[in-house]
Amino acid sequence: MVNALKLLLDRWRTQAELRRWKTTARAARTMPLSDLRATRARARSLRQPLDDLLHAAESRLALPVIGSNVFPLPHGTDWSWRPELWRGPIAEHGIASAPSKSRLGHEITLHHDCIRSELSLRQIRNTRAEDLAPFGLRMDVFAFDGSFLSLVVELPPEALQGLKASHLIRLTMRVELEKPLEIFARLNIKHGPNTEQIVREFPINAPAPGHTPAEENMIEFDLAYADLNEDRLENAWLDLIFEGPEMNQVTLRDLTLARCPRAEF
Repeated sequence: MVNALKLLLDRWRTQAELRRWKTTARAARTMPLSDLRATRARARSLRQPLDDLLHAAESRLALPVIGSNVFPLPHGTDWSWRPELWRGPIAEHGIASAPSKSRLGHEITLHHDCIRSELSLRQIRNTRAEDLAPFGLRMDVFAFDGSFLSLVVELPPEALQGLKASHLIRLTMRVELEKPLEIFARLNIKHGPNTEQIVREFPINAPAPGHTPAEENMIEFDLAYADLNEDRLENAWLDLIFEGPEMNQVTLRDLTLARCPRAEF
């Protein structure tokens, strides 16, 4: 009885608040500017928690399960992560004629040096049975007059907690291409004034869209080859570098990272 009454009161409050904001929205066209500034500030203060609520709700309610952070892990994994773009819907789903430093969500940034951008980024919905990630990232590249093209994935602070030179960091991606393309992955770890970088070429045996998907491809970064100061770790990011990307469509159906201790012999 108490829960039913609480739900009824919550519904009534929500409907009353919605009616109030609808009235305010209609009045915004003629509202005095001083009142409009204050109203805009109140609306902006509501926007972030509402966006967070919608992201969390859609992450749990859509099928396949949005928000999933489940994927195969190596033995002994002590940290794993799938970026938000592959987990749930983001506010800005796509960018056309994307300039350098364009961002999709909070963790993905595009970098290039094209004079004229003829490339686009957009989040897509994965619906195939073999896709573990609810969403993917599609990049369409037409004419390309630049010398480099990369996507930067910012790693969360948890990736550095307890990080040691004895760790391996595994990057797994499922990639679809219109035509063959070289992809390099560079792990960057900033510690104090220095930044350690480990570069690996990503093996591509991915099919073109519409074909049977290949198995997920994987590479590992061995931190034994990096001169890390474990006491001064600040932040880390991953660069995905695309060589010769013109007239191609690249679809990253999934991207995950996992950390585990290197096997001792």
